[in-house]
Amino acid sequence: MCAELPGEVGRDRRWLAAAIELSKRCPPVDRAYAVGAVIVGADGRQLAYGYSRETDELVHAEESALAKLAGQRVDLADATLYSTLEPCSQRASRLRSCTQLILDAGVGRVVLAWREPALFVADAQGAELLAAAGVEVVELPDLADAARAVNAHLFL
Repeated sequence: MCAELPGEVGRDRRWLAAAIELSKRCPPVDRAYAVGAVIVGADGRQLAYGYSRETDELVHAEESALAKLAGQRVDLADATLYSTLEPCSQRASRLRSCTQLILDAGVGRVVLAWREPALFVADAQGAELLAAAGVEVVELPDLADAARAVNAHLFL
């Protein structure tokens, strides 16, 4: 479990740890990462969560969480999306990447544990594309090992 830290850093670590726990719900497959995501409002309350393959075999964690807010009038400009893995910037299974979905939803801040390795996509650029569009991107690499451990089966 994450050590308690004051303020935003402690809050970020707690929510990212919750996303890592969600990623453990993902049915493991050899062609996709197990990822967890949590969307938290500016008031610190959870708005939605998702994990890879939660609703179908192709759904990504961020996509699943954002879909739960579809049709609601939720302003996500001051919200934070916590994801165990850098949001995808390229995707063969859907028309829009998770990076694009996050931008389209207007999420103002993304916190991630682990940059996408070049296993399925040679040049992942989710963090860079989000930052270039004005989204605050925070990486907590000290939680990367925990996020990576859920995906150990991909690296055997």
